[in-house]
Amino acid sequence: MTAIVSRFPVLCVAVLLFCSPNCHAQSDSNTQTEKIEQLVQAYHDYGQFNGSVLVAKNGKPIVRKGFGFANMEWEVPNGPNTKFRIGSVTKQFTAALILQLVEKGQVELDQPITSYLPDYRKDTGDKVTVHHLLNHTSGVPSYTTNEFFANHSRDSYELDEFVERFCSGDLEFEPGAEYTYSNSGYHLLGVIIEKVTGQPYAEVLQENILQPLNMNNSGFDVSRTVMKNRAQGYSKTSDGYVNANYLDMGIPYSAGSMYSTVDDLLLWDQALYENKILSAESKALMFKPGKGSYGYGIATSEHKFRESGETLKFLQHGGGINGFNCQFSRVVQQNLVVVVLDNVEMGRYHMPMTHAIIDILNDQPFDKPKRSLVEALRDTAIGKGGAAAVAEYRELKSNSPDEYDFGEMELNVLGYELLEREMLKDAIDIFRLNVEMFPEAFNPHDSLGEALLADGQKELALKSYRTSVELNPNNEGGKLAIQKIEGAVTDVDVEVLKTYEGSYELRPGMVVTMRVDEDGSLKAKPGDQPEVTLECVSKTTFFEPSIKANIEFQTGDDGKVSGMIFRQGGREMEATKIK
Repeated sequence: MTAIVSRFPVLCVAVLLFCSPNCHAQSDSNTQTEKIEQLVQAYHDYGQFNGSVLVAKNGKPIVRKGFGFANMEWEVPNGPNTKFRIGSVTKQFTAALILQLVEKGQVELDQPITSYLPDYRKDTGDKVTVHHLLNHTSGVPSYTTNEFFANHSRDSYELDEFVERFCSGDLEFEPGAEYTYSNSGYHLLGVIIEKVTGQPYAEVLQENILQPLNMNNSGFDVSRTVMKNRAQGYSKTSDGYVNANYLDMGIPYSAGSMYSTVDDLLLWDQALYENKILSAESKALMFKPGKGSYGYGIATSEHKFRESGETLKFLQHGGGINGFNCQFSRVVQQNLVVVVLDNVEMGRYHMPMTHAIIDILNDQPFDKPKRSLVEALRDTAIGKGGAAAVAEYRELKSNSPDEYDFGEMELNVLGYELLEREMLKDAIDIFRLNVEMFPEAFNPHDSLGEALLADGQKELALKSYRTSVELNPNNEGGKLAIQKIEGAVTDVDVEVLKTYEGSYELRPGMVVTMRVDEDGSLKAKPGDQPEVTLECVSKTTFFEPSIKANIEFQTGDDGKVSGMIFRQGGREMEATKIK
């Protein structure tokens, strides 16, 4: 008994030591880990993510895990060691290589690119500096257009030939005046690296960044190389997963041809806190936001906490390439990094996932994913028709109201999928259900009008469009449709259209560039996305039919164009004209 009594206090001390504040911190950390893993698992279960995720604080992984398959045919699972193509995340490595050459005195940021590329066209190359290429203010048009991917992306090109054909177009604006994301600009940076060093870009990357940081699972991707742990790339269609379209990996080059793993990108993240790869001065240049909130190869973004309204700045860059999509985000003041690598082309969920992870790590409320109603109803709608899908919708809404996304856009997407399949009557059933569920929302009426018009029911279509415009007087697409049905289309003088040319910042990192084409039409280019044609509704308002977006240009007190209002669905965003 004495021995037991004498040992009891020692046990108590041990218990108290293990229950010290560190215990609570560990418990909190475990809770955060569980929440993040459950969050990402839900995204995967809902068909919205398939890849690997790493979340690290102070260089230590909190979550490091794969979800789904690296190879769906053979059911090879994704893991932390799976190698993914990272697309435009490559740009920050290219920017770092340029800054290393600046530190060595071999490149000057304010020198024209013809100083390093003497064969480049003089009339434009003498105006464009290395700095302009790095922060997308060069005016060099990007080669990544729908026409390019349709006709050239499978072909192999020599560097000089590619530069001449796809990176030497007439400038879209005076260098330095505006921001327009340009893959051609970063392609030129890779060529500059090769010309200055006398080595292939891939070798310079390997010797100056990857080897010093022991990033042994990263490199310049070459399709024909047999590579251990390489993920296969997929696209997701309404019929399921398919293998992604082939892309010659020499084409993305220094703008997007790298592969990596979540572990290697953590090594890269931690190196950016030190001066191993770049000096403090170079990193300050790299992270300094310019036009479009873009620095050198990386952009500044904001995260807003729902309850407090406080904002947190972070550095980020996404990457999209055939079969792959990714997101690399760094909250510098918290030494926090979130890496999302996906071997399916579905990047729209990565940023919401990243924001939710940041919320969890800051003990804030976060948005959970919901199942897609489109995916739940698609098979029924295609196999049994619109009426059967409507019945299933009502059952799901009654029995699982919190599990699915019952927003109006879900039914809208399903309706348009049926329209594309020329299942007009079934699409009308879905759009009519959307009108029933959201009678005060203009967009369901607008979509119903489009389906009715496609089915030849002009009077009913006109009625739907008119209801849509009554609910939303800013629905320029609806107005345009009414004008077309009634045979009264508006034309705007080219000189007026030219006053709208320029760049407009919708939000940090997203800039839309407007220009007037040779055929007299107004073109819009959002970020690095393909250029689209705007349809005229009135002198100041335009419509983009593929995404059903309305644009209204605004003028200041001086009578000059000062910005625009972008409207899509129920969203409205103001954009300032930046020059």
